Amino acid sequence: MKLWSLMGNSQRLDGGAMFGNAPKAVWQKWVPADESNGIPLACRCLLVEDLAGRTVLFETGIGAFFEPKLRERYGVVEERHVLLDSLAAAGFDHADIDVVVLSHLHFDHAGGLLAPWREGEPPRLLFPNATFVVGARHWERALDPHPRDRASFIAELPQLLLDSGRLEWVDGTHSQALGDAVRFEVSDGHTPGLMLAEVVARGGGVVFCADLIPGRPWVHLPITMGYDRYPELLIDEKQAFLDDKLARGVRLFFTHDTACAMARVARDDKGRYAAVDLLPSLTGWPLAA
Repeated sequence: MKLWSLMGNSQRLDGGAMFGNAPKAVWQKWVPADESNGIPLACRCLLVEDLAGRTVLFETGIGAFFEPKLRERYGVVEERHVLLDSLAAAGFDHADIDVVVLSHLHFDHAGGLLAPWREGEPPRLLFPNATFVVGARHWERALDPHPRDRASFIAELPQLLLDSGRLEWVDGTHSQALGDAVRFEVSDGHTPGLMLAEVVARGGGVVFCADLIPGRPWVHLPITMGYDRYPELLIDEKQAFLDDKLARGVRLFFTHDTACAMARVARDDKGRYAAVDLLPSLTGWPLAA
C-alpha cells in the first residue's frame, strides 16, 4: 500500500471552542491565537492506494460547498475546493476513488463530498465511482440531529448519499467494501457513532483519529473540545484507544493538526500520553499489508 496525506480546505475557529475547558494560558502555547482568538485548523484527508485492491479516501474535509456568508461564518479560508487540487497533485482525480470512508457526517469532515458552491445551483455529489462507507449508528444521528449539533450537519447530504445507490452502513468491525483490510471501532464522546478506521498492516497499521483526537494537543488525556457531546466519556474512550494503539504499534493520523499528519503514541513514567516520531506529510508512504 501507499499512503498520501491530502490537505483540504482550512479553517480558523475559536481557540476556546477547540480546547473546551482548558484555559487559554495553557492552549495558546500549543496553537497561538490571532487577535480574534482564532486558531488555524487543517482538514486533512488520508488516501490509500491498493488497499484491498481499491483506492480509498478517508474523509473529504470541509470542501467549498458553503455560500460566501456561511464560508465566512465558519472560518473557511479558501474559496476553491482544495482537496481536488491535492488529489491532482498526487496524481489522482475524484473519479479515481473507489471508496470514501467517513468517520461522521459533520460538515468539516464530509463537506468535501460536494461540488463547490455555485449561485443558483443545488448541492451535487462528487466521487461518481465511490462507495460511501458510513457508520450505521451515526447515520441515524445525521437523520435526526440534536438541537445542540444540528448546525454541524449538511441537511441535503443524507438524501444525496441515498440517491447515489452507493452507500454502505457499517454496523460492526468491518465493511463489505473493504473486508479485513480496515478495522472499525466506534466512539460516542464527540458525536454518537463516530467511526474510527484502522488500516491494518504488519507491524502496526494507521488509524484515522478523526475528532476523537483532532491533533497532537488533544493526545493529552484531559484536553477535549467544546464541540464534544460527552467530554468525560470521550476521555475514557481516548485512554482505551491510546492504550490499544500503543500496545499494537498503530500510528495515529490527524485531520485537524496543521503541522503533523501522522505520529506514534508514547506514554511517560507519569502516565502522560504524547505524540512522537512526527511526520508532517505523507507522499506515497509505504505500508505493508
